[in-house]
Amino acid sequence: MTTFDLEPTTSSAATARPAEEGLASYVRQLHEEVDALPTYRPVVAAVIPAYNEGDSIVDVLRSLLKQTRLPDEIHVIVNNTKDDTFEKAAKFAGPRTAKRKSKDGSRQQTEVYVHDIGANPDKKVGALNYGFSLIGHADYLLGVDGDTTLAPDAVEKLEAEILSDTRIGGISAIYSIDDTLVKGPIARLLIAGQRAQFAAFNMQNMLRGRNMAVLGGQCSIFSMRALRAVMAENHQQTPWVNDSEVEDSLLSLQIKSAGYLTKISAQARADVGGMTTVRSLDGQQVKWNYGAIDLMWPGQRGDTKGQPLHPNLRLRWAENFGMLTNIFTRIAFVLLLAASLSIGAFVFSPIWLIPPAVAILLNVRIAWSMKGRTWRDVAFAAAGIPAELYMWLRAGHFLRAWAKFLSKVKVDNWAEQAKAERGSGNAFLTPLIILAVTFLVLGYTWFQLPVLIQSSILWLGWPVLYVVTIAQTVVMTGKLFRRQRGYKV
Repeated sequence: MTTFDLEPTTSSAATARPAEEGLASYVRQLHEEVDALPTYRPVVAAVIPAYNEGDSIVDVLRSLLKQTRLPDEIHVIVNNTKDDTFEKAAKFAGPRTAKRKSKDGSRQQTEVYVHDIGANPDKKVGALNYGFSLIGHADYLLGVDGDTTLAPDAVEKLEAEILSDTRIGGISAIYSIDDTLVKGPIARLLIAGQRAQFAAFNMQNMLRGRNMAVLGGQCSIFSMRALRAVMAENHQQTPWVNDSEVEDSLLSLQIKSAGYLTKISAQARADVGGMTTVRSLDGQQVKWNYGAIDLMWPGQRGDTKGQPLHPNLRLRWAENFGMLTNIFTRIAFVLLLAASLSIGAFVFSPIWLIPPAVAILLNVRIAWSMKGRTWRDVAFAAAGIPAELYMWLRAGHFLRAWAKFLSKVKVDNWAEQAKAERGSGNAFLTPLIILAVTFLVLGYTWFQLPVLIQSSILWLGWPVLYVVTIAQTVVMTGKLFRRQRGYKV
């Protein structure tokens, strides 16, 4: 038998070990070198148009300087101001270093610039465009109103969301109103109503795929690339134009038309300035409603054509139809109830309690979805009567806006709002006066009619009201049981 002498050989595992260790060392070194490379940080520039914001501009700037992600620069654009806005803002001018350290141990830096551009015929639009002209090097424009304070992580959340998808042209924060310092029963009622109104609006947009019809100017981040696309597509020299009473609504439409998405943030929050008098609330809401109507209506006056079928305006049409229905059911119920009682023909039915009960439950659910809800928010919704009073106020704003629009009289609604906030003007009483006169005229006419005609009117009126109210209740019930997907507003 043939035998073979075998030489001892080195184990394959032994030879592989040094190679693996060398590879691991190389990978570690590569990772360390990559981590040491400077990373690109998008430039976020904040623009704050400020008109007579002496009472709030300090809080606004402080909220920006306390951000977990500081804006790289902050521009306060003071315009048409007659108070001490500039003097108060100027105290913040210059380089600023964050008090808290970043995750890597460094401290973020920013610089605050305060510009007083004096008389500005284009008002907020002019101030925003002036700010835009100063930040051509930035990647994102953060628009903040002069009375809006941001949650500490708002800029960080907005930046992360807009960086997550290049299709996004702008993202609006979740708005509410700080009610901690509000004094007086009327002011508290109005602020509670506005908080509920914001909450319902925010939730509605979140449940529509977070698609935002209006990127509110109170606190929104815009892609500079999207703003330039709007300028090119619409042959504009600036992103904002004064063709509309609500410049943010028009810009949102244009961003959407340019192929970008307009979104509401899932987490970033901001507290906006609330209206604490009936007069100032009327001025603000009439301006908002008028501007929305101006964009919706075919053949809008001005340089921008009405776009009634634009995707961002479908929700507006639904809101207007819903408000019209609310006005009809309330006025019809009051008139039919009074008419029925006057001839002893009213018969109470417990079924009439179902619609207001569903409305109260829906309001309570909305209040419960508010992240910073207070006992006043829940009480406002659960009591029923405060929410009903606020709805009547909103109905007055709605009718005033439509009346102004259809009258085709040129009105500066910005000036009207500013006047109302100063406590001047009594236009907010117009809906109440017209309603009172209408009821008196209808009441007198009613008592001149024969009983047969009165009975016929009631015989026809109540069934019509039944049908409309049932449809409203079905819609409210659908909203009541709609899944909210964990969103908090």
